[in-house]
Amino acid sequence: MNKEMQWDSSISFIFAMIGAAVGLGNIWRFSYVLYSNGGGSFFIPYLIAIAIMGIPFLFLEYAVGFSFKDSFSNILKKINPKYEFIAWMLVTFVFIVVIYYMVILGWDLLYLFSSFNFAWGNDAGSFFTNVVGGSHNLNSMTTFLIPTTLCVGLLWVVLWFITSRDVDKGIGKFSKVLIPTLFIIMGFIIIYALTLPGAGIGINTLLTPDWSKLLDVNIWLAKYGSGNCDYLCKLFA
Repeated sequence: MNKEMQWDSSISFIFAMIGAAVGLGNIWRFSYVLYSNGGGSFFIPYLIAIAIMGIPFLFLEYAVGFSFKDSFSNILKKINPKYEFIAWMLVTFVFIVVIYYMVILGWDLLYLFSSFNFAWGNDAGSFFTNVVGGSHNLNSMTTFLIPTTLCVGLLWVVLWFITSRDVDKGIGKFSKVLIPTLFIIMGFIIIYALTLPGAGIGINTLLTPDWSKLLDVNIWLAKYGSGNCDYLCKLFA
């Protein structure tokens, strides 16, 4: 096996897999989706989705990767050459999703820089629309915002630097630093969130599930539609 494709330790592999499974949606969007879909009852479709789609695809990825030890396109080509186009379709789809994520990360980075002097002032919404560039208006697609563009460009350089190196020196090395850092940051966020006004409402919604929501098809679509699509994109990246 090519040394460039080998992990230097089990912990590197585990942290890299955690990084693949824990996406922006788990942090940025999950609390909102949980609150909007029955509170604690949302964990039922969440766990069922993991059992039906998440875990089987995870085992499939490990089994295929262990058996062939190659890229996904080469794996499908070895199984049957006519299936190779499926891999390239997935790669194209993943690339499109990555473009979307990179813009969001660019926004996050810009907010991080702006947080040192609270540049958004008393109107965070206006700052997001006019400075960061978040808008539902398609007419603003041609607007060129230098701060956001610079942040996105910087992140593309960082992404290229990490992925262009050997597995253990790139993804493995950075995962061992970034994943523990992520959990530390999340710990601070949870503690801080519990001190904010209205925190009791969120806790009460979590601990008093609305079981009637389980009969609503939208609660199942909320998990199966977005969550697993996000996972599958990263699975075959």
